[in-house]
Amino acid sequence: MLDIKFISENPDIVKKDLRKRKDTEKLKWVDDLVKKYKEYGRLTYDIQNLRKRRNEASMEVGRLKKEGKDASKLLKEIKDIPRKIDDAEKKAEKLKEKTDWYLMRLPNITDGTVPVGDGEEDNEVVKKWGTIPKFTFDAKDHIDLMRSLGLADTEKAAEVAGARFYYLKSGLVRLNYALISFALDFIAERGYTLIQPPYMLKRAALSGAVDLSDFEDVIYKIEGEDLHMIGTSEHPMLALHMGEIIEGGLPIRYAGISPCFRKEAGSHGRDTKGIFRVHQFEKVEMFVFSRPEDSPKMHEELRKNLEDFFRALKIPYRVVNVCTGDLGSVAAKKYDLEGWLPGQKKYRELGSCSNCTDYQARRSGIRFRERTSDPTQHPHTLNSTLVATERALIAIMENYQQKDGSIKIPDALIPYMGGKKFIGKPTGKPAGNALKKKTTGKTHRAKK
Repeated sequence: MLDIKFISENPDIVKKDLRKRKDTEKLKWVDDLVKKYKEYGRLTYDIQNLRKRRNEASMEVGRLKKEGKDASKLLKEIKDIPRKIDDAEKKAEKLKEKTDWYLMRLPNITDGTVPVGDGEEDNEVVKKWGTIPKFTFDAKDHIDLMRSLGLADTEKAAEVAGARFYYLKSGLVRLNYALISFALDFIAERGYTLIQPPYMLKRAALSGAVDLSDFEDVIYKIEGEDLHMIGTSEHPMLALHMGEIIEGGLPIRYAGISPCFRKEAGSHGRDTKGIFRVHQFEKVEMFVFSRPEDSPKMHEELRKNLEDFFRALKIPYRVVNVCTGDLGSVAAKKYDLEGWLPGQKKYRELGSCSNCTDYQARRSGIRFRERTSDPTQHPHTLNSTLVATERALIAIMENYQQKDGSIKIPDALIPYMGGKKFIGKPTGKPAGNALKKKTTGKTHRAKK
Protein backbone atom coordinates (compact mmCIF):
# COMPACT_ATOMS: atom_id res chain seq x y z
CA MET A 1 0.00 0.00 0.00
CA LEU A 2 1.00 3.62 -0.31
CA ASP A 3 2.43 5.68 2.54
CA ILE A 4 -0.44 7.66 4.07
CA LYS A 5 1.92 10.55 4.80
CA PHE A 6 2.89 10.65 1.10
CA ILE A 7 -0.79 10.69 0.07
CA SER A 8 -1.60 13.44 2.57
CA GLU A 9 1.25 15.62 1.33
CA ASN A 10 0.84 14.79 -2.39
CA PRO A 11 -2.84 14.16 -3.15
CA ASP A 12 -2.52 15.64 -6.65
CA ILE A 13 0.24 13.17 -7.56
CA VAL A 14 -1.96 10.26 -6.46
CA LYS A 15 -4.93 11.60 -8.43
CA LYS A 16 -2.81 12.17 -11.54
CA ASP A 17 -1.59 8.58 -11.37
CA LEU A 18 -5.11 7.22 -10.96
CA ARG A 19 -6.06 9.05 -14.15
CA LYS A 20 -3.08 7.47 -15.91
CA ARG A 21 -4.27 4.07 -14.72
CA LYS A 22 -7.78 4.81 -16.03
CA ASP A 23 -8.99 4.19 -12.47
CA THR A 24 -11.23 7.23 -12.15
CA GLU A 25 -13.60 5.48 -9.71
CA LYS A 26 -10.99 5.81 -6.96
CA LEU A 27 -10.30 9.51 -7.57
CA LYS A 28 -12.96 10.57 -5.08
CA TRP A 29 -11.37 8.39 -2.42
CA VAL A 30 -8.23 10.52 -2.18
CA ASP A 31 -9.76 13.69 -0.70
CA ASP A 32 -11.92 11.69 1.71
CA LEU A 33 -8.89 9.64 2.78
CA VAL A 34 -6.80 12.75 3.45
CA LYS A 35 -9.68 14.37 5.35
CA LYS A 36 -10.22 11.29 7.55
CA TYR A 37 -6.48 10.84 8.13
CA LYS A 38 -6.15 14.44 9.37
CA GLU A 39 -9.25 14.07 11.52
CA TYR A 40 -7.80 10.86 12.97
CA GLY A 41 -4.58 12.74 13.73
CA ARG A 42 -6.49 15.48 15.57
CA LEU A 43 -8.44 12.92 17.60
CA THR A 44 -5.25 11.06 18.51
CA TYR A 45 -3.73 14.35 19.65
CA ASP A 46 -6.86 15.12 21.70
CA ILE A 47 -6.74 11.68 23.34
CA GLN A 48 -3.11 12.20 24.34
CA ASN A 49 -3.96 15.61 25.83
CA LEU A 50 -6.93 14.18 27.74
CA ARG A 51 -4.73 11.48 29.28
CA LYS A 52 -2.11 14.07 30.11
CA ARG A 53 -4.75 16.33 31.68
CA ARG A 54 -6.12 13.42 33.73
CA ASN A 55 -2.66 12.77 35.18
CA GLU A 56 -2.05 16.45 35.87
CA ALA A 57 -5.46 16.90 37.47
CA SER A 58 -4.97 13.82 39.67
CA MET A 59 -1.68 15.22 40.94
CA GLU A 60 -3.34 18.58 41.57
CA VAL A 61 -6.17 16.91 43.53
CA GLY A 62 -3.56 15.25 45.74
CA ARG A 63 -1.88 18.61 46.36
CA LEU A 64 -5.18 20.35 47.18
CA LYS A 65 -6.19 17.62 49.60
CA LYS A 66 -2.83 17.85 51.36
CA GLU A 67 -3.38 21.57 51.74
CA GLY A 68 -6.96 20.97 52.98
CA LYS A 69 -8.47 22.77 50.03
CA ASP A 70 -11.62 21.99 47.99
CA ALA A 71 -10.87 19.61 45.07
CA SER A 72 -14.48 18.86 44.05
CA LYS A 73 -14.30 20.81 40.79
CA LEU A 74 -11.19 18.94 39.69
CA LEU A 75 -12.65 15.60 40.77
CA LYS A 76 -15.70 16.26 38.59
CA GLU A 77 -13.39 17.08 35.66
CA ILE A 78 -11.38 13.88 36.22
CA LYS A 79 -14.55 11.79 36.40
CA ASP A 80 -15.67 13.11 33.00
CA ILE A 81 -12.33 12.50 31.21
CA PRO A 82 -12.69 8.68 30.70
CA ARG A 83 -16.01 9.24 28.86
CA LYS A 84 -14.38 11.83 26.61
CA ILE A 85 -11.44 9.49 25.93
CA ASP A 86 -13.79 6.60 25.18
CA ASP A 87 -15.87 8.70 22.75
CA ALA A 88 -12.75 9.97 21.00
CA GLU A 89 -11.25 6.45 20.75
CA LYS A 90 -14.43 5.06 19.17
CA LYS A 91 -14.44 7.86 16.57
CA ALA A 92 -10.72 7.35 15.93
CA GLU A 93 -11.19 3.60 15.50
CA LYS A 94 -13.89 4.13 12.86
CA LEU A 95 -11.71 6.66 11.05
CA LYS A 96 -8.76 4.26 11.08
CA GLU A 97 -10.89 1.44 9.73
CA LYS A 98 -11.97 3.60 6.81
CA THR A 99 -8.51 4.98 6.08
CA ASP A 100 -7.09 1.43 6.17
CA TRP A 101 -9.85 0.32 3.79
CA TYR A 102 -8.82 3.03 1.33
CA LEU A 103 -5.12 2.34 1.74
CA MET A 104 -5.49 -1.39 1.07
CA ARG A 105 -7.29 -0.66 -2.20
CA LEU A 106 -5.49 2.30 -3.72
CA PRO A 107 -3.01 1.09 -6.38
CA ASN A 108 0.73 1.66 -6.46
CA ILE A 109 2.20 4.80 -8.07
CA THR A 110 3.37 3.94 -11.59
CA ASP A 111 6.95 4.49 -12.70
CA GLY A 112 7.54 7.44 -15.02
CA THR A 113 8.68 5.10 -17.83
CA VAL A 114 5.36 3.23 -17.98
CA PRO A 115 3.41 4.04 -21.17
CA VAL A 116 -0.07 5.50 -20.70
CA GLY A 117 -2.79 3.40 -22.30
CA ASP A 118 -6.12 1.62 -21.92
CA GLY A 119 -5.23 -2.06 -22.40
CA GLU A 120 -2.79 -4.59 -23.83
CA GLU A 121 -3.07 -3.07 -27.30
CA ASP A 122 -1.24 -0.02 -25.89
CA ASN A 123 1.69 -1.98 -24.43
CA GLU A 124 5.01 -0.79 -25.82
CA VAL A 125 7.24 -3.31 -27.59
CA VAL A 126 10.80 -2.73 -26.32
CA LYS A 127 12.61 -5.73 -27.80
CA LYS A 128 12.26 -8.66 -30.19
CA TRP A 129 14.51 -11.70 -30.27
CA GLY A 130 14.79 -14.84 -32.37
CA THR A 131 13.72 -15.94 -35.83
CA ILE A 132 10.11 -16.85 -36.41
CA PRO A 133 10.15 -20.39 -37.84
CA LYS A 134 9.04 -21.02 -41.41
CA PHE A 135 7.51 -24.40 -42.01
CA THR A 136 7.22 -26.33 -45.28
CA PHE A 137 3.95 -27.78 -43.97
CA ASP A 138 0.82 -26.47 -42.29
CA ALA A 139 1.79 -25.73 -38.68
CA LYS A 140 -0.56 -27.10 -36.03
CA ASP A 141 -1.45 -25.48 -32.76
CA HIS A 142 -0.69 -27.26 -29.49
CA ILE A 143 -4.21 -28.66 -29.19
CA ASP A 144 -3.93 -30.58 -32.46
CA LEU A 145 -0.35 -31.61 -31.69
CA MET A 146 -1.32 -33.06 -28.31
CA ARG A 147 -4.27 -34.85 -29.87
CA SER A 148 -2.26 -36.37 -32.74
CA LEU A 149 0.52 -37.59 -30.42
CA GLY A 150 -1.65 -38.63 -27.48
CA LEU A 151 0.10 -36.21 -25.14
CA ALA A 152 -2.90 -35.00 -23.12
CA ASP A 153 -6.48 -35.82 -22.29
CA THR A 154 -8.62 -32.75 -21.64
CA GLU A 155 -11.96 -34.46 -22.22
CA LYS A 156 -11.61 -36.94 -19.35
CA ALA A 157 -10.14 -34.19 -17.16
CA ALA A 158 -13.22 -32.07 -17.85
CA GLU A 159 -15.42 -35.04 -16.92
CA VAL A 160 -13.72 -35.68 -13.58
CA ALA A 161 -12.57 -32.16 -12.59
CA GLY A 162 -14.28 -29.64 -14.87
CA ALA A 163 -13.29 -27.46 -17.80
CA ARG A 164 -9.71 -26.22 -18.14
CA PHE A 165 -8.12 -29.13 -16.34
CA TYR A 166 -6.00 -31.74 -18.10
CA TYR A 167 -4.13 -35.00 -17.92
CA LEU A 168 -0.64 -34.64 -19.36
CA LYS A 169 0.65 -37.93 -20.78
CA SER A 170 3.78 -39.72 -21.92
CA GLY A 171 6.56 -37.53 -23.28
CA LEU A 172 4.80 -34.30 -22.34
CA VAL A 173 5.02 -35.23 -18.66
CA ARG A 174 8.76 -35.84 -19.04
CA LEU A 175 9.16 -32.56 -20.92
CA ASN A 176 7.27 -30.68 -18.20
CA TYR A 177 9.61 -31.95 -15.50
CA ALA A 178 12.63 -31.39 -17.75
CA LEU A 179 11.62 -27.73 -17.94
CA ILE A 180 11.30 -27.54 -14.15
CA SER A 181 14.67 -29.24 -13.55
CA PHE A 182 16.42 -27.06 -16.11
CA ALA A 183 14.83 -23.92 -14.62
CA LEU A 184 15.92 -24.81 -11.08
CA ASP A 185 19.52 -25.44 -12.19
CA PHE A 186 19.49 -22.30 -14.36
CA ILE A 187 18.38 -19.95 -11.59
CA ALA A 188 20.33 -21.59 -8.74
CA GLU A 189 23.53 -21.01 -10.73
CA ARG A 190 22.67 -17.29 -10.71
CA GLY A 191 22.65 -17.12 -6.93
CA TYR A 192 18.96 -17.54 -6.16
CA THR A 193 17.94 -19.59 -3.12
CA LEU A 194 15.46 -22.30 -4.10
CA ILE A 195 12.15 -22.30 -2.18
CA GLN A 196 9.31 -24.83 -2.17
CA PRO A 197 6.59 -22.84 -0.35
CA PRO A 198 3.22 -23.71 1.21
CA TYR A 199 0.58 -24.15 -1.46
CA MET A 200 -2.05 -22.45 0.72
CA LEU A 201 -1.97 -19.14 2.58
CA LYS A 202 -4.02 -17.46 5.29
CA ARG A 203 -5.95 -14.35 4.31
CA ALA A 204 -3.65 -12.01 6.25
CA ALA A 205 -0.58 -13.29 4.40
CA LEU A 206 -2.28 -13.11 1.01
CA SER A 207 -3.55 -9.58 1.70
CA GLY A 208 0.04 -8.44 2.00
CA ALA A 209 0.62 -9.35 -1.64
CA VAL A 210 -2.62 -8.32 -3.35
CA ASP A 211 -5.90 -6.49 -2.92
CA LEU A 212 -8.18 -9.42 -2.18
CA SER A 213 -11.25 -7.45 -3.26
CA ASP A 214 -9.78 -7.56 -6.79
CA PHE A 215 -8.07 -10.94 -6.51
CA GLU A 216 -10.82 -13.09 -4.99
CA ASP A 217 -12.24 -13.77 -8.46
CA VAL A 218 -8.88 -15.30 -9.40
CA ILE A 219 -8.02 -17.57 -6.46
CA TYR A 220 -9.62 -20.59 -4.82
CA LYS A 221 -10.81 -20.42 -1.20
CA ILE A 222 -10.82 -23.50 1.04
CA GLU A 223 -14.37 -23.73 2.36
CA GLY A 224 -14.68 -23.37 6.12
CA GLU A 225 -11.01 -22.52 6.64
CA ASP A 226 -8.86 -19.40 6.60
CA LEU A 227 -6.88 -20.73 3.65
CA HIS A 228 -6.54 -19.88 -0.03
CA MET A 229 -4.78 -21.90 -2.75
CA ILE A 230 -1.83 -19.91 -4.07
CA GLY A 231 -1.98 -18.44 -7.58
CA THR A 232 1.80 -18.01 -7.65
CA SER A 233 4.74 -18.73 -5.33
CA GLU A 234 5.39 -14.96 -5.31
CA HIS A 235 2.84 -14.62 -2.51
CA PRO A 236 4.28 -17.15 -0.01
CA MET A 237 7.84 -15.94 -0.77
CA LEU A 238 6.74 -12.41 0.21
CA ALA A 239 5.07 -13.84 3.34
CA LEU A 240 8.31 -15.60 4.30
CA HIS A 241 9.37 -12.29 5.93
CA MET A 242 5.93 -10.95 6.88
CA GLY A 243 6.09 -8.81 10.03
CA GLU A 244 9.88 -9.05 10.21
CA ILE A 245 12.83 -6.69 10.23
CA ILE A 246 15.42 -8.06 7.82
CA GLU A 247 18.85 -7.58 9.34
CA GLY A 248 21.92 -7.38 7.11
CA GLY A 249 22.47 -6.79 3.45
CA LEU A 250 20.03 -6.78 0.59
CA PRO A 251 19.20 -8.00 -2.01
CA ILE A 252 17.75 -11.36 -1.03
CA ARG A 253 17.08 -13.50 -4.12
CA TYR A 254 14.59 -16.39 -3.99
CA ALA A 255 13.28 -18.78 -6.64
CA GLY A 256 10.04 -20.60 -5.82
CA ILE A 257 8.77 -23.80 -7.41
CA SER A 258 5.11 -24.64 -6.95
CA PRO A 259 1.87 -25.58 -8.60
CA CYS A 260 -0.40 -22.58 -9.09
CA PHE A 261 -4.19 -22.52 -8.92
CA ARG A 262 -6.35 -19.89 -10.64
CA LYS A 263 -10.00 -19.60 -11.53
CA GLU A 264 -9.25 -17.84 -14.85
CA ALA A 265 -12.81 -16.51 -14.92
CA GLY A 266 -13.90 -14.63 -18.02
CA SER A 267 -11.53 -16.17 -20.59
CA HIS A 268 -13.08 -17.56 -23.73
CA GLY A 269 -12.45 -19.02 -27.18
CA ARG A 270 -9.77 -21.55 -28.07
CA ASP A 271 -7.76 -20.57 -24.97
CA THR A 272 -10.22 -22.61 -22.89
CA LYS A 273 -9.63 -25.83 -24.84
CA GLY A 274 -5.92 -26.61 -24.55
CA ILE A 275 -3.45 -25.93 -21.76
CA PHE A 276 -2.80 -22.22 -22.33
CA ARG A 277 -5.32 -20.82 -19.82
CA VAL A 278 -5.94 -23.47 -17.19
CA HIS A 279 -6.88 -23.77 -13.53
CA GLN A 280 -3.62 -25.42 -12.44
CA PHE A 281 -0.08 -25.19 -13.72
CA GLU A 282 3.52 -25.34 -12.51
CA LYS A 283 5.76 -22.32 -12.29
CA VAL A 284 9.27 -21.35 -11.24
CA GLU A 285 9.09 -17.79 -9.95
CA MET A 286 11.86 -15.34 -9.01
CA PHE A 287 11.38 -13.02 -6.03
CA VAL A 288 13.72 -10.31 -4.71
CA PHE A 289 13.85 -8.10 -1.62
CA SER A 290 15.89 -5.06 -2.68
CA ARG A 291 17.17 -1.77 -1.31
CA PRO A 292 14.88 0.98 -2.70
CA GLU A 293 17.65 2.65 -4.70
CA ASP A 294 18.60 -0.67 -6.33
CA SER A 295 15.18 -1.88 -7.44
CA PRO A 296 15.31 -0.49 -11.04
CA LYS A 297 18.61 -2.37 -11.53
CA MET A 298 17.12 -5.52 -9.97
CA HIS A 299 14.13 -5.25 -12.28
CA GLU A 300 16.43 -5.37 -15.28
CA GLU A 301 18.28 -8.35 -13.74
CA LEU A 302 15.02 -10.28 -13.45
CA ARG A 303 14.07 -9.38 -17.01
CA LYS A 304 17.48 -10.57 -18.25
CA ASN A 305 17.08 -13.90 -16.42
CA LEU A 306 13.67 -14.37 -18.03
CA GLU A 307 14.98 -13.52 -21.49
CA ASP A 308 18.08 -15.68 -21.12
CA PHE A 309 15.94 -18.66 -20.15
CA PHE A 310 13.84 -18.48 -23.31
CA ARG A 311 16.91 -17.75 -25.41
CA ALA A 312 18.37 -21.01 -24.06
CA LEU A 313 15.22 -22.74 -25.33
CA LYS A 314 15.48 -20.79 -28.62
CA ILE A 315 11.86 -19.61 -28.44
CA PRO A 316 11.31 -16.39 -30.46
CA TYR A 317 9.90 -13.69 -28.20
CA ARG A 318 9.26 -10.02 -27.69
CA VAL A 319 9.29 -7.93 -24.52
CA VAL A 320 6.60 -5.32 -23.86
CA ASN A 321 6.50 -2.50 -21.33
CA VAL A 322 2.99 -2.90 -19.92
CA CYS A 323 0.85 0.24 -20.10
CA THR A 324 -0.96 1.91 -17.19
CA GLY A 325 -4.39 0.49 -18.08
CA ASP A 326 -3.07 -3.09 -18.17
CA LEU A 327 -0.68 -2.92 -15.21
CA GLY A 328 -2.73 -4.13 -12.26
CA SER A 329 -2.78 -2.45 -8.87
CA VAL A 330 0.41 -3.80 -7.26
CA ALA A 331 3.22 -3.20 -9.78
CA ALA A 332 4.80 0.19 -10.42
CA LYS A 333 6.27 -1.17 -13.65
CA LYS A 334 5.94 -4.49 -15.46
CA TYR A 335 7.45 -6.20 -18.46
CA ASP A 336 5.74 -9.11 -20.20
CA LEU A 337 7.69 -11.62 -22.25
CA GLU A 338 5.53 -12.87 -25.12
CA GLY A 339 6.60 -15.96 -27.06
CA TRP A 340 5.77 -16.57 -30.71
CA LEU A 341 3.18 -19.33 -31.17
CA PRO A 342 3.10 -20.53 -34.80
CA GLY A 343 -0.24 -22.30 -34.33
CA GLN A 344 -1.87 -18.99 -33.41
CA LYS A 345 0.43 -16.88 -35.59
CA LYS A 346 0.93 -14.34 -32.83
CA TYR A 347 2.88 -13.53 -29.67
CA ARG A 348 1.33 -14.68 -26.39
CA GLU A 349 2.39 -14.00 -22.80
CA LEU A 350 4.81 -16.57 -21.35
CA GLY A 351 5.94 -14.60 -18.30
CA SER A 352 5.78 -11.25 -16.52
CA CYS A 353 8.35 -9.28 -14.54
CA SER A 354 7.28 -6.63 -11.99
CA ASN A 355 8.80 -4.00 -9.71
CA CYS A 356 6.33 -3.47 -6.86
CA THR A 357 8.51 -0.86 -5.04
CA ASP A 358 7.61 -0.74 -1.30
CA TYR A 359 3.89 -1.42 -1.90
CA GLN A 360 3.85 -5.09 -0.80
CA ALA A 361 6.45 -4.68 1.95
CA ARG A 362 4.39 -1.90 3.56
CA ARG A 363 1.23 -4.05 3.45
CA SER A 364 3.11 -7.04 4.91
CA GLY A 365 4.92 -5.09 7.65
CA ILE A 366 8.36 -5.94 6.26
CA ARG A 367 11.27 -3.62 7.05
CA PHE A 368 15.05 -3.80 6.83
CA ARG A 369 18.17 -2.19 8.25
CA GLU A 370 21.87 -2.75 7.75
CA ARG A 371 22.73 -2.47 11.48
CA THR A 372 20.68 -2.70 14.66
CA SER A 373 21.36 0.98 15.36
CA ASP A 374 20.01 2.08 11.94
CA PRO A 375 16.44 3.29 11.43
CA THR A 376 14.26 0.77 9.59
CA GLN A 377 12.74 1.29 6.16
CA HIS A 378 10.61 -0.75 3.78
CA PRO A 379 12.46 -2.76 1.13
CA HIS A 380 11.30 -2.91 -2.47
CA THR A 381 9.94 -6.24 -3.70
CA LEU A 382 10.21 -7.56 -7.24
CA ASN A 383 8.93 -10.71 -8.88
CA SER A 384 9.23 -12.41 -12.24
CA THR A 385 8.21 -15.62 -13.89
CA LEU A 386 11.16 -17.75 -14.92
CA VAL A 387 8.92 -20.35 -16.53
CA ALA A 388 5.22 -21.21 -16.34
CA THR A 389 5.69 -24.70 -17.68
CA GLU A 390 2.37 -25.39 -19.39
CA ARG A 391 2.72 -22.25 -21.52
CA ALA A 392 6.37 -23.06 -22.21
CA LEU A 393 5.29 -26.55 -23.31
CA ILE A 394 2.94 -24.91 -25.83
CA ALA A 395 5.73 -22.73 -27.17
CA ILE A 396 8.05 -25.72 -27.52
CA MET A 397 5.44 -27.94 -29.19
CA GLU A 398 4.45 -25.29 -31.73
CA ASN A 399 7.95 -23.98 -32.53
CA TYR A 400 9.67 -27.38 -32.59
CA GLN A 401 7.03 -29.39 -34.48
CA GLN A 402 8.38 -31.50 -37.34
CA LYS A 403 6.99 -32.44 -40.73
CA ASP A 404 6.55 -36.08 -39.65
CA GLY A 405 4.37 -34.90 -36.76
CA SER A 406 6.94 -35.33 -33.99
CA ILE A 407 8.26 -32.63 -31.68
CA LYS A 408 11.99 -31.94 -31.43
CA ILE A 409 13.39 -31.41 -27.93
CA PRO A 410 15.29 -28.11 -27.44
CA ASP A 411 19.01 -28.80 -27.03
CA ALA A 412 19.04 -27.30 -23.52
CA LEU A 413 16.49 -29.88 -22.33
CA ILE A 414 17.95 -33.03 -23.91
CA PRO A 415 20.13 -33.81 -20.84
CA TYR A 416 16.98 -33.59 -18.69
CA MET A 417 15.10 -35.95 -21.04
CA GLY A 418 17.58 -38.80 -20.63
CA GLY A 419 19.10 -37.96 -24.00
CA LYS A 420 15.79 -38.22 -25.83
CA LYS A 421 15.68 -35.82 -28.81
CA PHE A 422 12.09 -36.17 -30.04
CA ILE A 423 8.63 -36.71 -28.62
CA GLY A 424 6.50 -39.18 -30.53
CA LYS A 425 6.11 -40.02 -34.16
CA PRO A 426 2.67 -40.87 -35.52
CA THR A 427 2.11 -44.56 -36.20
CA GLY A 428 -0.87 -44.05 -38.47
CA LYS A 429 -3.19 -45.09 -35.65
CA PRO A 430 -5.31 -42.57 -33.74
CA ALA A 431 -3.86 -41.47 -30.41
CA GLY A 432 -4.95 -39.87 -27.14
CA ASN A 433 -8.66 -39.08 -26.93
CA ALA A 434 -9.25 -40.60 -30.35
CA LEU A 435 -8.29 -44.03 -28.98
CA LYS A 436 -11.29 -44.08 -26.66
CA LYS A 437 -14.13 -46.48 -27.43
CA LYS A 438 -17.55 -46.69 -25.89
CA THR A 439 -17.76 -49.41 -23.28
CA THR A 440 -20.66 -51.63 -22.41
CA GLY A 441 -20.14 -50.97 -18.75
CA LYS A 442 -18.81 -54.53 -18.20
CA THR A 443 -15.43 -55.00 -16.62
CA HIS A 444 -13.08 -57.49 -18.31
CA ARG A 445 -10.14 -58.95 -16.43
CA ALA A 446 -7.08 -59.51 -18.54
CA LYS A 447 -5.93 -63.14 -18.79
CA LYS A 448 -2.53 -63.88 -17.34
